[in-house]
Amino acid sequence: MVGSVEIEVIPSELNGKHEQLPEEIDPESVLIVNENGGNENGGNGNKGMVLGRNIHTSCLAVTEPDVDDEVTGDREAHMASVLARYRKSLLERTKHHLGYPYNLDFDYGALGQLQHFSINNLGDPFIESNYGVHSRQFEVGVLDWFARLWELEKDEYWGYITNCGTEGNLHGILVGREVYPDGILYASRESHYSVFKAARMYRMECVKVDTLVSGEIDCIDFKSKLQLNKDKPAIINVNIGTTVKGAVDDLDLVIKTLEETGFHDRFYIHCDGALFGLMMPFVKRAPKVSFKKPIGSVSVSGHKFVGCPMPCGVQITRLEHINALSRNVEYLASRDATIMGSRNGHAPIFLWYTLNRKGYKGFQKEVQKCLRNAHYLKDRLQAEGIGAMLNELSSTVVFERPQDEEFVRRWQLACQGNIAHVVVMPNITIEKLDDFLEELVEKRSTWFQDGKTQKPCIAADVGTEFCVCALHK
Repeated sequence: MVGSVEIEVIPSELNGKHEQLPEEIDPESVLIVNENGGNENGGNGNKGMVLGRNIHTSCLAVTEPDVDDEVTGDREAHMASVLARYRKSLLERTKHHLGYPYNLDFDYGALGQLQHFSINNLGDPFIESNYGVHSRQFEVGVLDWFARLWELEKDEYWGYITNCGTEGNLHGILVGREVYPDGILYASRESHYSVFKAARMYRMECVKVDTLVSGEIDCIDFKSKLQLNKDKPAIINVNIGTTVKGAVDDLDLVIKTLEETGFHDRFYIHCDGALFGLMMPFVKRAPKVSFKKPIGSVSVSGHKFVGCPMPCGVQITRLEHINALSRNVEYLASRDATIMGSRNGHAPIFLWYTLNRKGYKGFQKEVQKCLRNAHYLKDRLQAEGIGAMLNELSSTVVFERPQDEEFVRRWQLACQGNIAHVVVMPNITIEKLDDFLEELVEKRSTWFQDGKTQKPCIAADVGTEFCVCALHK
């Protein structure tokens, strides 16, 4: 962690009251509705939080100081105690973090000295602006590294460090829309929600393509839907690892399908590589994501496999496309073709630091470790009679959704319908997986013992060969 200092703070009282650090969201305080509009109290059916209600389940109030009150030792001690307890809760939650693709194994203590600066990378990374407190030199160094990874020459690419993975998708699809203003966006049903958000934001016609049981795009369905719109260019989102199942779309087959359908020079491909975009190059049997193929852009998240303490990402596109977006900004004395304009100038430094420490070989070792541990988890789950699936190029292990929502929250599992998943990241050790498995097996032994509750059928989600329900066992 950046500049972390080990301190013990004795809780103090402020204005006669001791303020407790809020706990996790209380499931009983959130109104849940089922498809028919009725209330539910748990279970694994189709349910969701009611929108349009501001439910304060967790809040640390800001206490205004008195008008003539200077910062006192008591106030400082109170704030320090709150932060100390918050840090303690973060340590506990980090120990039980399995369902989301974040690499929590990092140490950026050496960068603590930079926290006193407001570093803002305004405008185009390759053009100086009047704002001098920036980190463009680090940003361009990181971009060069990724351009080499995806085989695009320095004088042929443009890119920037985004504020998150969603921004990378928003930018990639926007470039595609600018290249083909009347193009139709195609994306598989298992694409990240940000892809469909982009379609709504840009008022683009969007066609959802069916997927195989693995989660990979179904190119037979893709071809049939292309044939219905042969008069308009195609803008395609290709998933380099889907959100739930970690499925990798077959880029070569997508390109072949486009060409066979007559879209030879009328398509733009954006590759959403949020997590696996950085893992795939280090898997020998994996198909290449390369600009030597007719793709338009690639984006990855920096806070996922790289491991960064704040959300960020990398977006790379072809230089020839960017002029359609770029505009002069006199106020900056620069040009801008980004989504957000102002960008976190600290993020490129964190990324640069990690890339220098690990390099290609370091990432290759971590990828191999993650894949080994993912296979270990999948094999152990199946050995315990738990339905589980692991796609060949993935470290996302999909299995039966636990029946206990408290267990789901404790291990921070990501769930969808009857399935849940664990994303095996560099910080996930065999010991942590063993702890998870031991607790899961113990809890599971109580879920079905009444003879009434049946093991969930996940055949529709992962295929009959990976399901162990009464019907498919």
